[in-house]
This record gives sequence, structure tokens and C-alpha cells, in this order.
Amino acid sequence: QVQLVESGGGLVQAGGSLRLSCAPSGRTGTTYAMAWFRQAPGKEREYLASISSSGRNTFYADSVKGRFTIAGDKVKNAVYLHMNSLKPEDTAVYYCAASGIYSGSYAESYDYWGQGTQVTVSS
Repeated sequence: QVQLVESGGGLVQAGGSLRLSCAPSGRTGTTYAMAWFRQAPGKEREYLASISSSGRNTFYADSVKGRFTIAGDKVKNAVYLHMNSLKPEDTAVYYCAASGIYSGSYAESYDYWGQGTQVTVSS
């Protein structure tokens, strides 16, 4: 069993930046493909970005391309989401997800999920 622990959320003013972190615990002998999603109140969970298990390939939703960057740390088997130029509409709970192979945008294809970290962007 793998547990994912997110950190780095908080309150930030519009135009500011945050870095979210996600690190797995438990069965960490496997390298995972990892992704970030978010869910705002009253909205469906939204895919943001993902990185392949090798770390060589990254993918982004059009809504965050150019503002958000996903990066992996193979030593720690961790993943980060660097968020710049934040907007009030970025306010949501941000989730980290992991998969043995899949690194696409379908939430249902990820095997493990974190509890989420709140990001609030004030105007």
C-alpha cells in the first residue's frame, strides 16, 4: 500500500507563487508516474499535469500550461507542482495521484491518491 502526502498549500495573493510537494510512503520501491489534479467547490476534479515514471515526459492541461510546472525527484520519488501567476480561479483543493504506468489525464486510471492540500488565491 502506498500513501501520498501533499504539502505546500496555503493562502497567496493573485499573481503570487506556490510550490506543492507530494511524497509517497509505504511501498516506495516502485517508481510511479505521478500527477496533480484539483477540485474547486461545486466542480469536478480537474487534471493539471503529470510526469512519467522515468521523469522524461511531462504533460499539462491547457488551462495551466505556461503557469504551472511539474517536476520529479527520483531520489525521493517525490513530485512537485510549481505554480506561478496564480489567479483566484486557481482556488481549490489540490491532489497528488500515482500510478504504476499510466501518466495521462484520466483520474480513474490512477491507483493512489493523497488527501489533498488547500490552495486559496485572494484577489
